[in-house]
Amino acid sequence: MAKKIIIIGGGIAGLSTGIYGQMNGFDTEVIEMHSIPGGQCTAWERKGYRFDYCLHWLVGTSKGGFNQIWKELNVINDQTKIIDHEIFIKMNDEKDDSFLIYTNVNRWEKYLLEIAPEDSKSIRKMCKDMRKGADFDFPGEIKGLKNLGKRIKFIYNFLPVLPLFIKYGKKDFKTYFRKLNFSNPRLLHFLGNMFGDRDFSALAFILMLGWFDQKNAGYLIGGSKPLTDRMAERYRSLGGKLTLNKKVDKIITENNKTAGVILSDGTVLNSDYVVSAADGYTTIFKMLEGKYISKQLKEAYDTWELFTPIVQVSFGINDEIKSDYMAQNFLTENRTIGSTKLKQGYSLMNYSFDPTMAPQGKTVIVIRYESPWENWKDIKEGDYKTEKEKIKNDSIALLESHFSGIKEKIEVVDIATPLTDVRYTGVWKASYEGFLPTSKNISTGLKNTIPGLKNFYLAGQWLTPGGGLPPSAGSGKKVIKMICKKEGKKFEVR
Repeated sequence: MAKKIIIIGGGIAGLSTGIYGQMNGFDTEVIEMHSIPGGQCTAWERKGYRFDYCLHWLVGTSKGGFNQIWKELNVINDQTKIIDHEIFIKMNDEKDDSFLIYTNVNRWEKYLLEIAPEDSKSIRKMCKDMRKGADFDFPGEIKGLKNLGKRIKFIYNFLPVLPLFIKYGKKDFKTYFRKLNFSNPRLLHFLGNMFGDRDFSALAFILMLGWFDQKNAGYLIGGSKPLTDRMAERYRSLGGKLTLNKKVDKIITENNKTAGVILSDGTVLNSDYVVSAADGYTTIFKMLEGKYISKQLKEAYDTWELFTPIVQVSFGINDEIKSDYMAQNFLTENRTIGSTKLKQGYSLMNYSFDPTMAPQGKTVIVIRYESPWENWKDIKEGDYKTEKEKIKNDSIALLESHFSGIKEKIEVVDIATPLTDVRYTGVWKASYEGFLPTSKNISTGLKNTIPGLKNFYLAGQWLTPGGGLPPSAGSGKKVIKMICKKEGKKFEVR
């Protein structure tokens, strides 16, 4: 009989684990607490409008290891339409000044030189770093390249960018900009505020712009929901069992070996292996009761910085509102929405570039802003309803300030708070992408196994600082490779 693998969590990592498990002859079951698969990669329909919570761009849309994985998982196929935007984002401040970040490094370099010719040496140095980063292709599974040919290819591709990792692997972006010695006030203002006051990795910034330049971080038309639907279809077509509306409360261990799971309704499911692609903190400290924890895991959950939760206010507009920019960021110091002071400003995203998001002649516009978990964790039900109503009113007024007269055209307002995210995904402290990629952890990844516990594996975004869809999908493939090796089986893709 085929060995049974229970996979906790039906997000990208869980579906990936299930797909590769079915490809390799295992009997897999994915257990998802929500009524639909996808986890953080999700969207919802309201009166014909689709409000997307996740997908803005996806690494691996044109080439490389992640592209291979997306094709294997049916995320990208011959019918998938991909947009590569010319402008990544437009930044605005309260003095009506603005700043563009182009996805093409050559175009951005030209733009920066026009703004600040006095900083030409620093600008060319920064853009040169990004071009080097563009040449680096992450292997889909990040770690564990056993095949000699693939290892040689990886080393060959890695050598040109090795200096970047050595030089910037432990630097934050503010230090990076400071050492470039920009003098132009406009560049200092906008580049310095790109990631707020947090410790965001300089290396992550350099690589991100490099991927855009190579047209390898495009947007998939349809967004998150069709993406996860294609994965779920692929999983079921391979014979996988996707169980929805069921929550795992406990992972069964016997003699330091997993034996199955217990659901919240008391149902016991036995298995040969358990893979948790669910929230990392919940898995380790609740499902496993904190009994199995490595020094590395303890340090990560005790000290690593998390992504600040977001509030998303989505509008269905009964009008066609075009925009030259997919997304805009607005830097602000004195504005509040609801009870949250906008320390990092807010973003405004116009989905008119995706015709599937709204009925013809209509538009989806989304406002997002960060709101610390402390604002929400102990809020009472009555206060929560009051807060959401205030968020609605403040957001409508904010939208009206950008588009005069739009208030009368609003058909739908939908508010997703950090508590919404926790309710549907169980994510720890509503940190939608897990650990922030900082100068301290960008080169560090958590292991798929925990010392002292056999037949158990971790998958998902909590293993890789920066989180996101590509490493989540890659972790599922890696876990099945590890199980195949343990079982003496050759890993296959079909």
